[in-house]
Amino acid sequence: MTENAQMTADDMMPAVAEHERELKPALRKGWAKRCPSCGTGKLFQGYLKVHHDCTVCGEELYHQRADDGPAYLTIIVVGHVMAPLLHIFYVHVVQDPLILATIFTVGTVAASLYLLPRFKGFMIAFQWAKRMHGFAGKK
Repeated sequence: MTENAQMTADDMMPAVAEHERELKPALRKGWAKRCPSCGTGKLFQGYLKVHHDCTVCGEELYHQRADDGPAYLTIIVVGHVMAPLLHIFYVHVVQDPLILATIFTVGTVAASLYLLPRFKGFMIAFQWAKRMHGFAGKK
């Protein structure tokens, strides 16, 4: 092969965006239910409904594809926390099943309602930082 015909590793790599998006700050902003780009605008217009675009910086957010991921993460985390706690409480603290069921039902619902929008914001921020699903745009 001639010098002109040889390809370098840089030639084979896809074009990298103008600048890298920092993952950790974006994830923190998403966890706080804020725009992953500016960190100021609200990510949701309701409990889980994502704004079409950021009200502060104008970043388009409709590209997100969180779908069922936040629900699965919530179930995994809440289940893995509550199951051992249920066992510990039953053995050492409260042995009345009705009281235990009431306490853990309220705790499970509260934890799930707290974590679900945060996991959704986390997943949207991850997609934004990695330029997935149409987030590869201008910013």
